[in-house]
Amino acid sequence: MGMPTESRLALVRRARRMNRILAETYPDAHCELDFGTPLELLVATILSAQCTDKRVNMVTPVLFAKYPTVDDYAGADRAEMEEIIRSTGFFRAKTNSIIGMAQAVCEHHGGVVPNKLKDLVKLPGVGRKTANVVLGNAFDVPGLTVDTHFQRLVRRFGWTEETDPVKIEHVVGELIPKREWTVFSHRVIWHGRRICHSRTPACGVCPLAALCPSYGTGPTDTAKAQKLVRSGPFS
Repeated sequence: MGMPTESRLALVRRARRMNRILAETYPDAHCELDFGTPLELLVATILSAQCTDKRVNMVTPVLFAKYPTVDDYAGADRAEMEEIIRSTGFFRAKTNSIIGMAQAVCEHHGGVVPNKLKDLVKLPGVGRKTANVVLGNAFDVPGLTVDTHFQRLVRRFGWTEETDPVKIEHVVGELIPKREWTVFSHRVIWHGRRICHSRTPACGVCPLAALCPSYGTGPTDTAKAQKLVRSGPFS
């Protein structure tokens, strides 16, 4: 995979052209988790691990109503929370993360969700991906959300062969202007959910076909490819 003869300048130009095409294709790309505050987004993102956004959005209205403040989460009854979030999977571990996160926010940040990466990643259950989701969508701090879709697509695009999420984040961060990191993440994730699927991408209707070295991984016939296109919301 990739374009071994491609110069650095050519790669940057190709990457930015692909970003522009994705922007035209998904002008409304946004975070598909429902939230109203940084705390709600942080909780929803923790719940989204190994779970669809659609399922999380079905659970969070009840959760947010029962625990409106960080103090409420910090002092939550574990069994009650587990029951509310059970359908999101891994509910015991997620309950541990949410309660632990809330207690840490109360203890170290005065009950206010921090807006710096270095502080967010120290919270229980919060890694770089979750932190960047919160920074970009709740605080307007540019961040790249390197989830499974993002990792798969940038490798298919021939932008990198790295498999480590942090290394991928740095590579892509040098290709795409920082001010666009957050919305670019949404565009890539939307493309991965709708067209560039993991097993059988819809190559025949992909707007990036002419610029993608992986074109042909999926069916190139337009009619066959069109049947593979999905609409949201997704995992």
